[in-house]
Order: sequence, then structure tokens, then C-alpha cells
Amino acid sequence: MENVRKRISVMIPTYNEVENVEPLYEAIAAEFERSLPQYDYDILFIDNASRDGTREKLLQLCRKNRRVRAIFNARNFGQFNSPYHGICATTGDCTISMCADFQDPVEMIPRLVAKWEEGYRIVCAVKTKSRENKLLRFARTCYYKLIRRMSAVEQIEHFTGFGLYDRSFVDVLRALDDPTPFLRGIVAELGFRRAEIPYTQAKRRAGKTHNSFLTLYDAAMLSFTTYTKAPIRLLAAMGWLLFTASVLFGGALLIRLWLGKAFVGWLWLFPVLLFCTAMIMIFLGILGEYLLTLRAKLMRRPLVIEEKRINFDEREA
Repeated sequence: MENVRKRISVMIPTYNEVENVEPLYEAIAAEFERSLPQYDYDILFIDNASRDGTREKLLQLCRKNRRVRAIFNARNFGQFNSPYHGICATTGDCTISMCADFQDPVEMIPRLVAKWEEGYRIVCAVKTKSRENKLLRFARTCYYKLIRRMSAVEQIEHFTGFGLYDRSFVDVLRALDDPTPFLRGIVAELGFRRAEIPYTQAKRRAGKTHNSFLTLYDAAMLSFTTYTKAPIRLLAAMGWLLFTASVLFGGALLIRLWLGKAFVGWLWLFPVLLFCTAMIMIFLGILGEYLLTLRAKLMRRPLVIEEKRINFDEREA
């Protein structure tokens, strides 16, 4: 009986990547032909409503090669939902998730597969070096260390989602039915035995990054509110601390009045009041982030709405 070749799915989310999708397809195809000829493969692009001609390029690639598949979202559903949905739509024995801008090196694919063949069901590519802005990398490092200390779940520093996921773990992702998934946290929380491979993140090949302060803040807050309880506990502790301070301060004023001593220097209370107000606003903002995350989970909205699928058979479509 002839052995059935294992199939590897490569999932690539896109948004305005017209200059990158064809060179990336060619690089992945060449890597499989050169380093992994014993495997079958397919490449799934999931496009988040690009407006620069990316979809036209993807249609050309799909016509050129049936191994290339595409999902076109009805609109932009954000940086988390679309890749997660794309992974869940893959059908290979394992799925490799990578970015479309060449910052995730194509030559890493054989190394990911080699670790998978050793028995690891998840292989995380971890950035040990990066050619990104040094200030941005420093901020990321501080964030990772903070979330790692505050979270009850082990977090993987400088893991962006680039890596390999066995089909058994992809089945877990499908079963979660989470409307606000944070893949990096899910890997750390629910993942199987995993390996970590270091790599140097390259510069973007072409086009402009779609990350902004708001998107990075959104990512930080999603992981923060999903995997930490510390802000809520800190809020309660600050409340008790302020209550104790107010009781002691009020008691001191009463004692001074009872002793017949005048109390002067009221102006210094104003910065104290401002500080307390600022603390309340900060913690209410964090509490609001938790409530927003809870709201999204309770609404049970779909991850994405698809406009069309290309090169899927009837059962998969």
C-alpha cells in the first residue's frame, strides 16, 4: 500500500500587501521544492479587505496554482480574528502561520517541520533579535516581562504567532469558539508539548507596516485583560490604602482641633486630590478594558464574515 504524503498548510494573513504576496508565494514554493520535497503543501492567504490590488494578485496566484487558496473577508476584522480564522480553515497535517511582509523568514520552515517530526505539536518561533526600531523593541520587552510576571499563565516572550501548529492543536482552536481569541496566550495556556526556535526578525520587504500605537495597545490590553488579575487586585488594594490614609488623616485633624491648634497649609491638599483622581481614572480605564473584553465574549459575534473562498473543494467551502 502506497504511503500517503503528509501535507503542510501555510497560512498567511494579508492586508494591503500587493508587493509581497507573489514573491512570498514563490519563495515558499521554492523552499518546499528544495528542502521539503517529501511533503505535499498548500498556501492559504486570508485577506482582510485589502484596497491596494492584493486581491487581484491573489486571484492570479489561485488561477496559476491550485495549491494556492484564498479567503476574502467581507471587511477588515482586525489583526487577531483574521489569522485565527485562517488557521482554523486550514486542512493540513500541520499549519505554519507567518506574516506576508517577509519579517518571518521563509527559510525557517524546514526547521519548524523538523521539530514537528521530533514529536512537538507546537513549534514557536521566538524573536531573539530584531531589526525593528530599538525603542519599540525595548517597549515590547518591558511589556512581555510585565505580563509574564503578572499572569498566572506562562507567557512566551517575543512570540508573535509565527510558528507551526499540529492538526490536533488546530482542532482545539476550532472547538474554543472564542470571539476575541488571543493566539499567543492560547498557545501558552492550552498548548501541547512545544519547542521554541530562536530567529532574527528581518525588516519588512516592501510596503508599510499596519501596526500603530492603537493596534499595539489593543494587543497589549487584550492579553492583559485575558490573562491577568493583577490590575483588579491592585485596584482593590489601592482603594483600601486610600481609605486607611483618609481615616488616619481625618483622625489627625480631629486631634489637632481637639488640642485647639489651627490647621494651616490647605493648598497642599489639591495635588493630593489630583493624584487620587488620576489613580481612580487609570484604574477605571483598566476596569473598562476588562468589561469591553467581557462584552465582546458575551456578544458571541463570529470571528469574520467571509466574502468568498477560492480553490476550496465543496466540503471545505
